[in-house]
Amino acid sequence: MTIFKIHILYWLMTIICVLTGYFKPFLYFSLLIIIHEIGHLTGAIIYKWKIQKVIILPFGGITIFNEYISKSLFEEFIILIMGPLFQIIFYFSYTKIFGFNNLLFSYHYTLLFFNLLPIYPLDGYKLMNLFFNKILSFKTSHLLTMIISNITVILILTITIIYKFNLIMLIALIFLLYKNVEEISKHEFIFNKFLLERYLYNINLKKTKIIKSNNPKKMKREYKHLFYYNQKYETEKSFLKKKFDFKTKIC
Repeated sequence: MTIFKIHILYWLMTIICVLTGYFKPFLYFSLLIIIHEIGHLTGAIIYKWKIQKVIILPFGGITIFNEYISKSLFEEFIILIMGPLFQIIFYFSYTKIFGFNNLLFSYHYTLLFFNLLPIYPLDGYKLMNLFFNKILSFKTSHLLTMIISNITVILILTITIIYKFNLIMLIALIFLLYKNVEEISKHEFIFNKFLLERYLYNINLKKTKIIKSNNPKKMKREYKHLFYYNQKYETEKSFLKKKFDFKTKIC
C-alpha cells in the first residue's frame, strides 16, 4: 500500500492547468513538491519515524507521522530541514547538468519562500513551533503558534483578495485557513493526547524539570517532570495517573 495520497485539490488544479495551458509549469512545481517530501521522508527513515502518509497538494505536500508528540526536537528539526535541503540540492544539480531554467528557478524559490511562512502545516510553522517548544511549555507553544498561523493566513488571504488576485494562491490560502481553523479547534484534544501519551508510554527523556505546582499546562516536550505541591514531590506518571483515573471514573 502506497503512503502517497493525491489530494482532490491536486486533480482539480491539474484540470485547470491543462485547460489554461499551464500544464508544463504545473509539472515543474509538482516535481519540486515530490523532491521536497522525499527529503522529509529520508530524514524520517534515518531516525526510524513511523510514516503514516504523504498528501500531495497543488501547492505543497504534507507528511504525516504516526509518532508520539514528545519525540526529540532535534530529530524533528533534522527531518524538517531535509525537505528544503533536498529541494535545493535538486535545483542546483539540475541547473549544473541542464543549464538555467527560468520556470524551475521561479517555482523553486516560490515554493521555498511559501513553505517558510509561519502557517500550519507548512515548514515555517513547524520551525516556529520547535523554537517555542524549546523555551515554552507544550500547551503554550501550540496555542501561540496556532494564533500566529491563523493571523498570518487571514492577513495574506485578505491582501490576495484585495490587491493581487491569483486563483491558485486563493485556493491554497482558503485550504490553509480551513486547516488552521480545524487545528486550533482541536487544541485541548491535542494537549490531552500529549498528556495521555506521557502517562501510557515510557518515553525516553533524559532531562528533568520541577514544576512547583500541580499544573500540567507547564509540562514541556523534552522533559520528564516532578510536581512539587502540598510540600511534597510527585512523579509525572503518578500525577497523570490520578488525572486520567479521575476522568475515567467520571465517564
